Amino acid sequence: MRLTCLNMVYEMAKEDPRIFFIGSDLGFGTLRQFRAEIPDRFIMEGINEAHAVGLAAGLALEGKIVFVNTIATFLTRRCLEQIVLDLCLHQVNVRLIGNGGGVVYAPLGSTHLAFEDLALLRAIPNMTIVAPADADEMRRFMPQTLDYPGPIYIRLAKGFDPVVSREDPPFIIGQGLVIRPGRDVLVLTTGITLRLALASAEILESEGIEMAILHLPTIKPLDQEKILNMASMVKAVITIEEHTIIGGLGSALAELMAEADFDQPKRFRRLGLPDAFPDQLGYGSQDSLLARHHITSGYLVEVARNLLGKMKRTTG
Repeated sequence: MRLTCLNMVYEMAKEDPRIFFIGSDLGFGTLRQFRAEIPDRFIMEGINEAHAVGLAAGLALEGKIVFVNTIATFLTRRCLEQIVLDLCLHQVNVRLIGNGGGVVYAPLGSTHLAFEDLALLRAIPNMTIVAPADADEMRRFMPQTLDYPGPIYIRLAKGFDPVVSREDPPFIIGQGLVIRPGRDVLVLTTGITLRLALASAEILESEGIEMAILHLPTIKPLDQEKILNMASMVKAVITIEEHTIIGGLGSALAELMAEADFDQPKRFRRLGLPDAFPDQLGYGSQDSLLARHHITSGYLVEVARNLLGKMKRTTG
């Protein structure tokens, strides 16, 4: 996913002279061809991320499309004021590429784990947030960054993630993707959690339980109409994300559903990281941290069964 994203910046830059790339403390080999062939639009700013975002804003105000690439925590925490005042207030066309969304950098501890990046950015007006599921979805998304108005935060996963997305339905910024229909439980995914939901749906299908999957690679703006339409058809709704349960996808859905006035009540659960610094919950790899905090297909199956079981007991 990372390599696809950066390579597409280079390929688009060859065709579009508006595109600039700004990196911060990246390996010297990053986008080597871009650096060699288009050096006047390739800037390696160094460990000065706030300045990099300000520089990107200035270029964008002059009509450029600027991609800024660095570790997600440095972009979101260190540069929050610049993102608010320089990018979002002026609604400029800067694309923030955040490496290591979630707990990708698990061995490095909480300084490098972007477990709250979605929460930070969701609250800012004019910010668009996208978290593709895999390299193929990234490939379908990137061309849309050329003329989409305003700043975009692109949340990158680990790289070499299994490809589980598909071309139909097509990726369109701001639209949810209906992956599976179903009448029992609806699961909403973003980023890499799509593959967890797909695995869970197969298990539940063998038990006669229909799990609908609505994939939300765009977290902001949220496809409210599609969410509410699909939620109205099921008994229970679950969100699953590689992010704290506070302020991310689960919170966005809770806010939406609380005001939905459904004819029938819905059981609802948020699966994600608990409200704690990740290194206080134990060190390990990305996979081990996700497993420890129940962001797995197996736990998703268990939660779906429990919610539907409670609904059956309640209704009859």
